[in-house]
Amino acid sequence: MSSNMSGPGIVVVGAGFAGYQAARKLSRLSRGAAEIVLVNPTDYFLYVPLLPEVAAGILDPRRVCVSLSRTLPGVKLVLGEVDAIDLAGRRLEYVDPDGARGAMGYSRLVIAVGSVNKLLPIPGVAEHAHGFRGLPEALYLRDHLIRQIKLADTADDPHERDARCTFIVVGAGYTGTEVAGHGVLLTAALAKRHPQLGLRPRWLLLDVAPRVLPELDERLSNTADHVLRARGVEVRTGTSVKEATPDGVYLNDGSFVPTRSLIWCVGVRPDPLIAALGLPTDKGRLVVDEYLTVPGHPDVYACGDAAAVPDLTKPGQTTTMTAQHAVRQGKLAAHNVAASYGHGIRRPYKHRELGFVVDLGGMQSAANPLGVPMSGIAAKTVTRSYHLLAMPGNRVRVATEWLLEAVLPRQDVQLGLIRAPAVPLDTASPELPRVGR
Repeated sequence: MSSNMSGPGIVVVGAGFAGYQAARKLSRLSRGAAEIVLVNPTDYFLYVPLLPEVAAGILDPRRVCVSLSRTLPGVKLVLGEVDAIDLAGRRLEYVDPDGARGAMGYSRLVIAVGSVNKLLPIPGVAEHAHGFRGLPEALYLRDHLIRQIKLADTADDPHERDARCTFIVVGAGYTGTEVAGHGVLLTAALAKRHPQLGLRPRWLLLDVAPRVLPELDERLSNTADHVLRARGVEVRTGTSVKEATPDGVYLNDGSFVPTRSLIWCVGVRPDPLIAALGLPTDKGRLVVDEYLTVPGHPDVYACGDAAAVPDLTKPGQTTTMTAQHAVRQGKLAAHNVAASYGHGIRRPYKHRELGFVVDLGGMQSAANPLGVPMSGIAAKTVTRSYHLLAMPGNRVRVATEWLLEAVLPRQDVQLGLIRAPAVPLDTASPELPRVGR
């Protein structure tokens, strides 16, 4: 990047798919000619699509965490969560992990704060459900599943035993489908190690939509539905939670299901910082133009889940909240920031989705690369190959653990690092974009 970009001031907020790619490309373009600052609550980029495998005990949690300092040379990392942006004064404020406040100015700002759990006004859900957005939730869920099976094994009351062995996932999109697919295999393996338990863990996958994976091609939906039902998962479409209690949940069909496990995968909403800006939004996402700039603020860019980016391939619509879009929007935001300094010409965002992959656990996946529907081992190969290519680091370690998982039994030891009060649904990790591929 030319020297006329020298000096401080390019700040990227958030190190999710969009923010990470924006910082990475800016680093490559500037070659040290500009100060690039990345503000993020953690010092790692979290590869969200593999979180279900962390929860299932297949991958070590460190494998899905890519060091920001190691992979983003020339980028200054500031640990903190931005909670205020003064657009007129070109200044933002943040809170660091120790609670201390900080502030900094900027000449260009890229907002890529991602999304948080989507809450619905259902009694008891915020108190008794747990989301699945970040690493803490994945670690908590893994321990929770193991703990419930072991507590059920020693319970004298058969009703308590049944409740502890019943797991309810709400939301049959990407996350919910993958969590159910991996979770049912984990608890089945645990139950085999406790033959005196005398029952098979029960899994329910609920969604108000008429089918699982409603946003995808119906052929992928049918594949996922068939695999889940074959494993014993009770797939209930057109069904939702009416009320959650400490002992179970009431469904909208009037039934009551005793359980100690309510896993909330309904969806996501933009980070609350977006609403605090006081700028026009579309379904909670910050309105931007096709160049990813905020109208009226030509030095402010937004991308990923935080931005309502016009979909030029579907006039009148905005791009979906998937990692596939976030990655490309982050790169384009960096390109257009560079163009604003005279390096290149800015470009509009235009991208057609190239297909999707859904990992169902075991040797099962559903995929449609370039629109070609696949299932079984072929889809699994495509899915894992895609993840290895998409990850910006830790590829060898991930591949090695996949090989070990194929030949060694899973460990069923609770780490006990994350307890329920640490992962409340209403404040669960706002780290990254949804597990869209």
